[in-house]
Amino acid sequence: MNPLKTISSLVVAFALFSFIPKEKTIVVKVKNNLNKVRSFETIALTKSFLKVNDLSSLGIRDKKTGKLVVTQLVDVDGNGTMDELLFQPVVAPKTTQEFEVITISESEKPKPPENCYSRFVPERTDDYTWENDKVAFRVYGPVAQKMIEDKIPGGTLSSGVDAWLKRVEYPIINKWYEKTINKKGSYHEDTGEGLDNFHVGASRGVGGIAVKDKDDYYYSKNYTQWKTITTGPIRTSFYLKYADWDANGNKIMESKIISLDLGNRMSKFETSLKGAKEIVAGLTLHEKKGIVTGNKKKGWLSYYEPIGDSEIGTAIVASKEYFCSFETYDTPKADLSNAYATLKVKNNKVIYYSGFAWKKQGQINNAQEWQEYLNQFSQNINNPLEVSLAK
Repeated sequence: MNPLKTISSLVVAFALFSFIPKEKTIVVKVKNNLNKVRSFETIALTKSFLKVNDLSSLGIRDKKTGKLVVTQLVDVDGNGTMDELLFQPVVAPKTTQEFEVITISESEKPKPPENCYSRFVPERTDDYTWENDKVAFRVYGPVAQKMIEDKIPGGTLSSGVDAWLKRVEYPIINKWYEKTINKKGSYHEDTGEGLDNFHVGASRGVGGIAVKDKDDYYYSKNYTQWKTITTGPIRTSFYLKYADWDANGNKIMESKIISLDLGNRMSKFETSLKGAKEIVAGLTLHEKKGIVTGNKKKGWLSYYEPIGDSEIGTAIVASKEYFCSFETYDTPKADLSNAYATLKVKNNKVIYYSGFAWKKQGQINNAQEWQEYLNQFSQNINNPLEVSLAK
């Protein structure tokens, strides 16, 4: 073998290899237009946005620090293919931060606790319950409704939203149900993690909807179908469908996707609705010992009241696109007094947020702090982070 020929061949091969174009790194730019740090706001990247065919092997790396960030893959339509890649950036005031989309193995991905969780609960009639590191909620299904209609004890007839007052970051849904069903305790008693002492009944609870016609309010019965979409470290979401219901002669068709993200006190309700141009989303007034406040310009309604040995603030928030006004409906009829936010239905859809803060949790301690949280939340949803690809 001629050594000169071998060296010559290697040089040519190296030269050819150096001209092979390298795959361009995808860089996502996240712009914060507000004069405050933004965190716990979820970015959803799709295949079409990233111009890729598959999301399953992708991760996100902070370009400045080189650190991998927590991500979550979501199969939105349930066809077995991942449709969204979620992450929550921390972006300084008035800055644009860059993140690299990289190929990564499953073992390399950060493994935080999955605090955003939801499930159907057949062992407690047919609740559907969801939670994150701040709050927990539940709604009621058709078995609970039929028990009431058949006069069987233990049922619930309500399309209102129940609040579970947790004061720990880790998941409590399975633990609380297990101890109650196995008679090892009750989720109505606080043993250090919180409790369910929030009464819903026929009220709207924390964010149930109604249609107002003249001076009367009409609403659905319990949900009829459910489907879990995702659970994980960043988001849990699920689908609910309701039987068609009557609003003073108008047939209302309703379904919704509810989601709850890490670090948030407000569940997002994306409601699909036919049969009405407006809806109202309500907050129960319980014994009417609290204070209703609202801000039409900023798009929120709040009720702050005593509960047990503590206090709780509940709220409805919507963007300027949907929020119209708010009012208080006071009646001597049990559970039917609610504060209502009036919301536009646009193209058969309405989007709003509903949630709460419990003083005993030790993070929001009075009505003023609760209203400040709502102001900040409203500012965020009306000024979303801007996401683009670097050129």
